[in-house]
Amino acid sequence: MPCFLYLLGLAVFAQGTSEFMLSGLLPGIAADLGVSLSAAGALTSAFAVGMIVGAPLMALLSLRWPRRRALLAFLIAFLLVHILGAVTTSYGVLLATRVVAALANAGFLAVALATATAAVAPDAKGRATSVLLGGTTMACVAGVPAGAFLGGLWGWRSAFWAVALVSVPAVVAIVRSVPAGQDRASAQERGMAAARRTELRALRSPRLLMTLLLGALVNGATFCAFTYLAPLVTGVAGIAPGWVPAVLALFGLGSFAGVTLGGRMADTRPVRLLVTGGAALLLGWALLALTAGSPAAAVVLVLVQGALSFAVGSTLISQALYAATGAPTLAGGFATAALNVGAAIGPWLGGVALAAGLGYRAPVWVSALLVACALLAGAVAGLSPRPRNRACVPAPPRRP
Repeated sequence: MPCFLYLLGLAVFAQGTSEFMLSGLLPGIAADLGVSLSAAGALTSAFAVGMIVGAPLMALLSLRWPRRRALLAFLIAFLLVHILGAVTTSYGVLLATRVVAALANAGFLAVALATATAAVAPDAKGRATSVLLGGTTMACVAGVPAGAFLGGLWGWRSAFWAVALVSVPAVVAIVRSVPAGQDRASAQERGMAAARRTELRALRSPRLLMTLLLGALVNGATFCAFTYLAPLVTGVAGIAPGWVPAVLALFGLGSFAGVTLGGRMADTRPVRLLVTGGAALLLGWALLALTAGSPAAAVVLVLVQGALSFAVGSTLISQALYAATGAPTLAGGFATAALNVGAAIGPWLGGVALAAGLGYRAPVWVSALLVACALLAGAVAGLSPRPRNRACVPAPPRRP
């Protein structure tokens, strides 16, 4: 893998940290700005909405720019709004910065996915994707706990300053390391931007649309269970609250392992990984719901489910890029939007199950149901193995 892909992963790490870190900072924000806790929680919703809406829109906008310029524009905007968020005393301004940060994050990730896959061999998109998504998983493992620690030590503003500081070396790295050839590589996309109907037509592939649906369902299952993991392990497994950060970090470690290992298989055996990994994911969520009363079983399954969730999820992203080779930036944008739709709907469904009085195991059963729907949808669509680049290369004709 080219070295600059890991530097792009550093920027994705900063952005992932920003997206998830507010869960540990909301009480401090509410107290400092004089707003309710629910109003502070709206900052998280604003970011999610910005990611869902912004991913396709920013991808379309970026088609007019060389990729390196687009990466710099989105990342610098992301950095600056975090500085503004760190110094503002206005809740309204902070809310606006979260929306702008989400738009910049969505645009950066869409262009970064296109840049990464264009920099590697045509059959290595899965490995390139896993490098970038490794930044997101490391944000769960290290970035979010570090943000919570800084917030407790120096206040919530210090976490915003930290995200801005981590983004600085990524800006320098893009200037120095992203090849100028990436600017030329985007010339075809800029040409297509003049005829956006042609570009959008490339996104009407049934295989791409099915892949996006599966990504939303699998990611919805992941974040449904992850969002309510703390009450599950404390209220059902009986694990002490002080160990909850360690359990969440264990899920993050599993997700990093899943992205890494999944990236090695996504280019050569994607259908096998999706079918077997999806079936194992369904079984794992069901087992976690059934055995959550055992601390040992809960801990082991948290690690395993983190690995399976991100192995399957990252493979679906790479397959979306394979399925829309004529529009890689837009495919990355729509894949980002699909994943965030799942990340929004999954926790909402889990909350509905909890509000219905079904207990702390209910969100895990919802996760199992979402994965079952994904498997059923994939089976109905008739996904079948293809040689080499299996998601988008037609099978050779049989000889008589």
